[in-house]
Amino acid sequence: MALFELGDVSIEVDEDGFMQEPENWNEAVAAALGSTEGVDDLTDDHWKVVNYLRDYYLQFGVAPMIRKLCKQTGFQLKEIYELFPSGPAKGACKVAGLPKPTGCV
Repeated sequence: MALFELGDVSIEVDEDGFMQEPENWNEAVAAALGSTEGVDDLTDDHWKVVNYLRDYYLQFGVAPMIRKLCKQTGFQLKEIYELFPSGPAKGACKVAGLPKPTGCV
């Protein structure tokens, strides 16, 4: 396992940069991980997606399907990619502190 460090943030990540201990996630971690995904400033729209992903993960133990993410947040898939250039699974889930989603390459 690797250690990701940026500023005051120091967390264990897998080989793809996903957190190994989602319970250690906080807003500073989200901002630091966002910088690795081309997201320098987290806007209210970013937080809407991130908070939905976190809530869903904490309730069900998995990341939601992309279709459900779009429906519940009101964003079209295109808009999710504008917010998270590397996509909902890789970028958004990583910033939200979720483990790497199943089927994510």
